[in-house]
This record gives sequence, structure tokens and C-alpha cells, in this order.
Amino acid sequence: MEISVPLTTSGYLPDLYSKYAPITAQIGGYPVVSPPIDLRDVPEETVSLALTLLDYDAVPVGGFVWIHWLAANLAPDLRQIPENISQTRAENLVQGRNSTAGRLVAETDPRINQRYTGPQPPDQDHHYELTVYALRQPLALRPGYWFNEFRQLAQPQIITTARTIILSRV
Repeated sequence: MEISVPLTTSGYLPDLYSKYAPITAQIGGYPVVSPPIDLRDVPEETVSLALTLLDYDAVPVGGFVWIHWLAANLAPDLRQIPENISQTRAENLVQGRNSTAGRLVAETDPRINQRYTGPQPPDQDHHYELTVYALRQPLALRPGYWFNEFRQLAQPQIITTARTIILSRV
């Protein structure tokens, strides 16, 4: 399986999906328009898709990996996860809590804390790891699940994964 997202000619995530998003693409100061994700060679036996978007470069800044997006139970026949699915087609997936839901930020708006929130690197350009999972069955997750719940349920169901690193500018 292979995945890709659109990048600028300089190799960065476009502004629409990140720190420099226009006000119309933000909620509460957070960029919330999720990028389209192209999928290729999804295994035929896939019954469900899931994804994570994590910022490991946040560890030196905040002490932990920053979760930007958790989504599960996407249709297995998708060849593109549509742009802004996180906000406009939320009924087509189950989304988990990102790091804004934790005690550090304590964001209470589910349009922010249970959806995509784009990169906003504070100190330098960051590398974001997008992983898409091909799964044997949908996961028994409710909206607002935590990453640890996803990991426990997904692990035995994983057929394969695809990863890409997305660069976002400071």
C-alpha cells in the first residue's frame, strides 16, 4: 500500500492544511481542513481503513508526541480520502481525540479536539508521520476515542500500513 498528500514545490504541506491557513479554514485559531490523502495498492482483503497523524518533533518541545489526527472505520474502497473529510464528512469515519483534548491544552470543542488539527510547529520545521492502516475489520471505537484505545484494537487487525513524512514550516 502507498499513500501521498499534496505538497508545495518546496516539499511542504500547503498552507491551507497547516499553520498559515486562512481564517476561513480555522476554528479557534487551529487549522482544521484536512488534506486529501491518495491511496494506492490497498490490499483486496481490507475491510476498513484507519489513520494517524503524529508529530514526533514535538517531543523536545512538549515532552510527548503530539497527536494531530486519529480516524478509523473509513471505507476500504477509497482511493482518496477527500480533503476536509474531518469536518465536512465526519459521518464517514470515527475520529479520536487529538492532543488538544489533553490536560495541557484542555480544548473542549469537539470540532477541534476530535478532528484534524493541522501542523503549527512552534520552534522549527517539523516532520509529521502520517500512517494509514489497512485492517481486517472495523474497530469498535466511539467518537472521541483515545490513541491507546486505537492501538489496542488495531494491532491484531492490521494487514499492512503505509507511512509518509510530511514537512510543515515554522
